[in-house]
Amino acid sequence: MTPSFAVFDIDGVLADVTHRLHHLQGRRKNWAAFFAAAPHDPLLVEGRHRALAAAEQHAIVYLSGRPERLRGVTQAWLDEHDLPPGALLLRPDRDRRPARLVKPALLDRISTAGRVALVVDDDEAVCTAMAEHGYPVVHAQWSTWSPTLRSAQEDQGRT
Repeated sequence: MTPSFAVFDIDGVLADVTHRLHHLQGRRKNWAAFFAAAPHDPLLVEGRHRALAAAEQHAIVYLSGRPERLRGVTQAWLDEHDLPPGALLLRPDRDRRPARLVKPALLDRISTAGRVALVVDDDEAVCTAMAEHGYPVVHAQWSTWSPTLRSAQEDQGRT
C-alpha cells in the first residue's frame, strides 16, 4: 500500500514566532537573533492538535522555510513539544527564493514516495502554490498574521 503524507509547516502553524519578529522590523534585519530565539517559540496548540490527529492516518512531514542550518534546533523543538515523529524538510541554507517557490519544490521531491493527503501552511501564497501543484491544502489561520513574517517568507526568502 502506498503511504500517505500529512505535511505541516512549522512557523505560524506549530510554532508561535511572534515573540521574535521584532528582530526583523526596520531597515536592519537581525537574522542571527531571529533564528537564535527559535528554540523559545511557544507551541501553537491548534497546530499540535491537528498534527496529532493527522498522524493517526498519515505519515507526518514537516516542511519549513527555515534554513537547513536550523535542523538540530528545529528537531529539538519538535521533540520537546511531543509532536509526532516525521521527516523534516528545510530550505537549503543559501536558497533565498520565496517560500511559495521553495516549499512546493521540496514537497515535489517526496511526493513520488507516496500520496500527499494534506498540506497545512499559514502563508496564503504558499497555500495557493501548493493547490496549483495539486496538493490538498488547509490554510492555518490560528496564529496572528504578521506582515513582517510574510515579508520574511516571500520577499526575503528566509523562513
